[in-house]
Amino acid sequence: MRVLLHYDMDRAEPGLDVVSCPEEDEARFAELLPDAEVIWHVLRPLTAADLDRAPKLRLIQKLGTGVNTIDLDAAAERGVAVANMPGRNAQAVAETTLLLMLSVLRRVVEFDARTRRGAGWPAGRALVGGELKGRTVGLLGGGEIAGLLRGMLEAVGARVLYTSRRPRPDDPAWRDLDGLLRASDVLSVHVPLTEETHHLLDARRLALLPDGAVVVNTARGAVVDEAALVRELASGRLGGAGLDVFESEPVDPANPLLKLANTVVLPHVAWLTHETWDRYFEVAVENCRRLERGDALLHRVR
Repeated sequence: MRVLLHYDMDRAEPGLDVVSCPEEDEARFAELLPDAEVIWHVLRPLTAADLDRAPKLRLIQKLGTGVNTIDLDAAAERGVAVANMPGRNAQAVAETTLLLMLSVLRRVVEFDARTRRGAGWPAGRALVGGELKGRTVGLLGGGEIAGLLRGMLEAVGARVLYTSRRPRPDDPAWRDLDGLLRASDVLSVHVPLTEETHHLLDARRLALLPDGAVVVNTARGAVVDEAALVRELASGRLGGAGLDVFESEPVDPANPLLKLANTVVLPHVAWLTHETWDRYFEVAVENCRRLERGDALLHRVR
């Protein structure tokens, strides 16, 4: 079975013919598509035109959870199955989310730059940071990542609230979205990108956050209206943002979010650990075996 790993990584699996292709190498990708029976997909969007060049394709296996980068209707029309692997990156994303919260609150990027240029001591009063202990952290989403993060946050003394699509009025930590925003000193995004969640955090909702609040997003960039977030950060009303994801990726170096001193940014790598890859390939290989046998796929989306 020919498997196209759409990432710059060599991977050998017994019984599978795995070939790799960097996501940015469009020429090699086009060359490999005609023989691909399975695509192990990461982030570069898969379009109907891509699928038209892959007549042997039987399965698109998302290495991760979000399938917003796959044309699901085109896959269904061509009889191509789509599967993901929920939860396999949860530990890495939860840890990175905590890292971003602390990095913003403790001004890590600014201190790093000052120290490297010999200006780290003494630290100016404007750079005094804050602690998570005693702050209210609002989790936008109630899934596995949010659950792991909640435990980490409570361990350091934060008060944790959350919202979810299904109301849970019997849980004292649950709030509706607007109520969550009004209460959150730190807001962390953990929902998939859908038509309902696109720009869920728009100008009106961002304005509900308390003055000095921090926004962290390790989910999908377009859940947040970037233009509105820039205005809130540039004005100083919001205290900062920790962002692993952006509305357009790879992020444009001219994006104004990258020019603000109160942002900490990463290139969509919250999931990227050795341990996550091991868990990804365990599922990906198993689904290839199931495809060969004609068995039901794990975590089939379409």
